[in-house]
Amino acid sequence: MPSLSRYSTCFLGLLTLMVGPDAVFSRPSSTGTQIRPISVNDRPAQDIIDKLNLIPNDEKGYYIQGFEDPYTIPCLNQSASTAIYYLLQGTDGESVWHRVDAAEVWHYYAGAPLVLSLSYDNGQPLRNKTLGPDIFNNQQPQVAIQKGEWQRARSLGDWTLVGTTVAPGFVASGVELADPGLVGLVLVSKWTASRYVRDCHHYHDPQVTGGIYGRFPQSNDAFNFLPCTNATLPPSLDDEDHKASWSNLFDPDPDHWSWGNRTDPAVATGDPYAGRGIYLCGYIDVPLDYHNESDTRIVRLAVTKFQVSGLARVDGSSAPGAGNKSERTLVLEPGGPGGSGTRMVWGSGEELTNRLTEHTFDALGWDPRGVNTSQPAIACYPYSADRDRWSMLAGQYREVSDPDQQLRVMDAMNNATFYACWKRFGDLGRFMTTALVARDLEEIRKGLGEDELTGYLVSYGTGIGQTYANMFPESVGRMILDGTEYVRDHRLLGGFGWTALDNVTNAWHDGFLGECLNAGPEHCALAKPLGGKPVDLMHLEARMETLVTSIIENPIPGYTETGGPSLITYSGLVSAIYGSLYNAKSWPATAEMLYELEAGNSTLAAAFLERMLWEYDPTHPQPPSPRPLTDELTYLVICADAYDAPMPLDGLTWWSSLWANMTAKSWISGNSRFTNVFPCRHFTTYWPDVAEVYRGDLNNTLRHPVLLIAETYDPATPLRNGRRLAAEMGANAVLIAHHGYGHSSRDASNCTDSIARAYILNGTVPEEHETACYADEKPYLYGVKDNGISTEKSAATGQDPIEAWEEHIQELAKWQPHLFFKS
Repeated sequence: MPSLSRYSTCFLGLLTLMVGPDAVFSRPSSTGTQIRPISVNDRPAQDIIDKLNLIPNDEKGYYIQGFEDPYTIPCLNQSASTAIYYLLQGTDGESVWHRVDAAEVWHYYAGAPLVLSLSYDNGQPLRNKTLGPDIFNNQQPQVAIQKGEWQRARSLGDWTLVGTTVAPGFVASGVELADPGLVGLVLVSKWTASRYVRDCHHYHDPQVTGGIYGRFPQSNDAFNFLPCTNATLPPSLDDEDHKASWSNLFDPDPDHWSWGNRTDPAVATGDPYAGRGIYLCGYIDVPLDYHNESDTRIVRLAVTKFQVSGLARVDGSSAPGAGNKSERTLVLEPGGPGGSGTRMVWGSGEELTNRLTEHTFDALGWDPRGVNTSQPAIACYPYSADRDRWSMLAGQYREVSDPDQQLRVMDAMNNATFYACWKRFGDLGRFMTTALVARDLEEIRKGLGEDELTGYLVSYGTGIGQTYANMFPESVGRMILDGTEYVRDHRLLGGFGWTALDNVTNAWHDGFLGECLNAGPEHCALAKPLGGKPVDLMHLEARMETLVTSIIENPIPGYTETGGPSLITYSGLVSAIYGSLYNAKSWPATAEMLYELEAGNSTLAAAFLERMLWEYDPTHPQPPSPRPLTDELTYLVICADAYDAPMPLDGLTWWSSLWANMTAKSWISGNSRFTNVFPCRHFTTYWPDVAEVYRGDLNNTLRHPVLLIAETYDPATPLRNGRRLAAEMGANAVLIAHHGYGHSSRDASNCTDSIARAYILNGTVPEEHETACYADEKPYLYGVKDNGISTEKSAATGQDPIEAWEEHIQELAKWQPHLFFKS
């Protein structure tokens, strides 16, 4: 062990540096004035360079090595650690990207704060840490950098003086510089093994051994799982050595991994990770075309799993069962088309495995082909800001425009969008059907090594489930389809849109407005009396109709601090109302917004629309190469599934009538749903046929009946869908008629949950073909006792409306990315 004297010497040296060897400490003078020393921060950089005898550094800036540990690692004949002073001037700009094959700790000494940019893979993703003294302003006096992590630095002022300590000690052969002439990182070489392990078999480098939990990915793992960090995104399809690149992303430090909540606080006292599930990130490659062996192209599906047992320590000290895969895996899919299963696991995986499996099944989600981090990802706009720009032109609802002219504008934009998809991705549009997604799901089942698929599939995910169940009936295990679609509708031109309108008006009338009045003015702003008179449902509905329709002719000006001037338009406001119907927990905030807007205050409405209508947010830092959202995948799936539906002979006239009929049936959802299907007019122009669709019946005999859940007031998947599907499936399905509000069974019901849990755990189904369940609570009163006292923080009990709306929008982006028609 090194002696304490060297640390004392370092401290005294730093103290001398900070005040200067010739400084006179402040004390009262004979005249009462103070004598102030010259602070090191007031000196020019050259004074520091001269004082410390710093020399130029290849990475930019100046340095000198001030310490080399006398202890050497015997097998390396190398110092155990080294330390340097390093000074970087603001005029130097950013230092050169480089990495060191040892751990490194940066220490702030003097001058301006300094930003450290860190990355494991070509600058993606990029993490920034600010090194500085102000720990109350997002600065850190120390920043640790893992071995092999790319790094560069930038002073935020005239100059910054830091120290860095490297262990094992720095050697010139252990540093690697990126090409300084290029913007991004260019990997000069790849390390295939640690020099420490290569030269010293008894020296345990966690980058190779994996530390206390071993090395990942483990052998024979179909999904190549790594503990999830910010860097674990699937390697590019262009990477010829993707396995090695992926393996190099393994971070051996468990503090950097994503862990679940501790299930038993008493377990393994002293071990911060014992009794906690772990999030594992991986990928699986599947054929692009399952029917053409000569086409060697692949799809790389991103996969995330929440493993309830956590991980097992290699020393054998973990509790029994730790690190084991569960016997069954609950596979999740949130809908869309375009919903991200990996995001669903991140946001809801742990909660769902608790609620449906009593914390006994792992939860796994995948990004379907074309979606999010799966590759190729279908984004036909290079940047989301470009999509926002064109939505201003093409995003007007029928009521606020010349319908014929607007239809032609939308039609031309749809044509341009599909042309862009074809130019960017060629024939990939042929391979985005639900049938091919079902085949991918079968490959995931095989990768899990389970003889049956266990799943919880929602919304469009139920369409995947129906297709899968009838293509692979022998593989169907216990599968819940919640928020049920009826995929026969999707074979029809426009069927994805016009069959989804049934419940929307009732959800608005009975639910949003009716339950508001039932809850009363303490819980719903729109129930507040006007002129001393109580509000009744007929007059409230008339008031809202007057408010909304008045904006057709007279948009309302607004303002937000982040966006400046804005407009509350009919298209935007109706889109917000429709989105709110998806989750009744958002209703108090939406009611408050409408109440204030009716009173002449547009502040909340402007804030709501700002958070809903745009995908590009200039207030959020953008990565060096921002990845656009895969919105166009939605239209490709919808249109590919209906590619063989006969096109109308009268062209736009038929579409114009469809638009008029849909908005007449539902002023809330008709426009949005129409825009989901209108692009199909141009699909076969670029992709005349598709690789595969399923056109069979939906009543194949299954090993287990499927549990269907359909909701009374669902604004997207009407109860009628579930009943039609249950009737066709016969003995192969049972149905829960979930009487509640919002999309899918998110309006919580102990009845629905208990049936679902018994089904997943034991295979038990109700005796009746259809069972009625009711939500436990009413909208606007969630978490409120009968005496009006709140039992939890909720939107009904004073949550900030903007905060509540932001939470709602984030949930919609995860589950229903196609919902909002931006305008």
